[in-house]
Amino acid sequence: MAGASVLRYSEGFKIQVVRELESGELSNIAEANRRYGITGATTVNNWLKKYGREDILPRVIRVEKPDERDRFKQLQAENDRLKRALADEHLRASLNASWLEEACAEFGVSDIEAFKKKLDGKR
Repeated sequence: MAGASVLRYSEGFKIQVVRELESGELSNIAEANRRYGITGATTVNNWLKKYGREDILPRVIRVEKPDERDRFKQLQAENDRLKRALADEHLRASLNASWLEEACAEFGVSDIEAFKKKLDGKR
């Protein structure tokens, strides 16, 4: 079974593409990819970062209405609250498991799982 080919670009080629983007000869990364047959989705982005030209990378500008921003803050606050509640429940469950182990040891119960099943049957 043959492995997939890995395409490696020379330093000179990488620098050439970065310079063409700097000078405007290439208008954007998509044009560089088309012109030179670069197939990696983030290949040129990585070269721009490597050579300190992150300023050329496309920027994402998010425009949102005030109610969208408020809703996002509400969702963040709810997410934080739920994370704290989950952490509290994990702690409570851990403490309960430890308490059960101690109680079973105190009363000479060696098979805790069997004891739990017995208790569940009585509920």
